[in-house]
Amino acid sequence: MARLNDDAQWIVLMGFLVSFSFFFLALVINQSTIVGQTTAESVIEFSKNDIRDIRDVIITNTTTSNLTVINNDITNISLSRKSAVVYYDNDFHFIHYYNGVTQYNERNWTV
Repeated sequence: MARLNDDAQWIVLMGFLVSFSFFFLALVINQSTIVGQTTAESVIEFSKNDIRDIRDVIITNTTTSNLTVINNDITNISLSRKSAVVYYDNDFHFIHYYNGVTQYNERNWTV
């Protein structure tokens, strides 16, 4: 840059400054969209309605006589339809739900 006059050096330096600022802004915007996307995905992956449905079925069917058959049916249906592991114990009033992302445990529920 020794051969350029002062005005040309100023233009070249401003070009570098503008290009670096564009690069920095692109990097910041890219990171903000990644954070927003993962936050939205985590909200979608939380299966609140699935937990409510399974909890409702378990609580309404605890008064029937054949609890082991119902427990096996709930476990098999939730595993095949929702890809979730569901286990409950009527004696200790314990519900466990896990679908690979969300884990939910409830103790001491009442009918």
